[in-house]
Amino acid sequence: MSATDHPEQASTASDVAARCRDAEFVRLVAAPDGDALAATGLLASALTERDVAFQTSVTRWSVADAEADLTVAVGTAGGDVAITAGSLAPVAYETARELDAGSDVTLALAGAVAAGDVPGDHASLLDTADLDRSPGVAAPTDDVADAMAYTTLAHASFSGAPEDAAQALAGVDREGRTLASVLALSAVESGGRYAADAVERALNPYVLNGPFATLAGYADVLDATARGRPGTGVALALGYDVVDAALDAWRDHARAVHRTVREATLARHDGLVVAEVAPDESHSATTTERSLGTVARLVRDFRSPEPVVLAHQGGTAAIAAAERDVATLAAEAAEAVGGEARTRPTHGVGTLACAHVRVDDQEMDAVVAALRRAL
Repeated sequence: MSATDHPEQASTASDVAARCRDAEFVRLVAAPDGDALAATGLLASALTERDVAFQTSVTRWSVADAEADLTVAVGTAGGDVAITAGSLAPVAYETARELDAGSDVTLALAGAVAAGDVPGDHASLLDTADLDRSPGVAAPTDDVADAMAYTTLAHASFSGAPEDAAQALAGVDREGRTLASVLALSAVESGGRYAADAVERALNPYVLNGPFATLAGYADVLDATARGRPGTGVALALGYDVVDAALDAWRDHARAVHRTVREATLARHDGLVVAEVAPDESHSATTTERSLGTVARLVRDFRSPEPVVLAHQGGTAAIAAAERDVATLAAEAAEAVGGEARTRPTHGVGTLACAHVRVDDQEMDAVVAALRRAL
């Protein structure tokens, strides 16, 4: 039978806080994306302050846990309570405040940015954080070639290859506005329908004093670790000193994703582009599955002439959509073949919407056909 999540059943900060107050052991189940990871870190830190035991896991397809007094689903289906509507980290931030616990406003904002929001969408958090903007490129490090090559907020000819990025920067003034122009022009040259708008996420960032150089760079690292090395991601969101390991995960994720975006076989249909992702022997099947959302988003924004992209490998697919209700599209496609769909209103750095579908491997052609009918 098919299964879809229902964001309208999402719990409020007050709901989650009320249930956490009475629990002795809480399981936090996070979707593998930066927003859910940030939200989980905020909730876990609040539980720690209240001496409540907890366990975290990162998975899109959640399972029940009979041992926990309370299961909180963060960006995924199931759980006794669920935070699923809109950007998650700001809700978790308010939950921590309801629990009279300290809360990291920078982490909350980074999670919101990872969900695709702009910081100004959360004015009270931005005022509390007291951040300033600076011309330039959003990245977690001050290394310019790293910033240009490994950001997953944009895709250009040199993405994933710092040597190529350094060559593109040869003889270029390293002043922030100039660097922003280089990235913007290179991204637009990719020919994607939404490239000019999408690349704005990577420009003129809010600057941090730590743990990373910029707010959007922090968001990018959260998203990369959630997908590629969730153990490191959870440790990062909990405030442990794993910055170097997190940056390694960010670079590894970016290399793999940008290579996939560049090499994926694309099939164009009316309103839809299907990107077939080849197996990557250097990464596990689970890691590749978690990265499909990033691939779908980047193909949609920087390669696709159509507003909807489905990126798939085997029986798992991510659907990135602009101008369409991705929840309805994914649900119809999954239900047509008895599969599962997981959706959120916002998902992934700089994206409007993304959904994930899981079916038997041999049913993916039927999913594509159902999606084409829905469009």
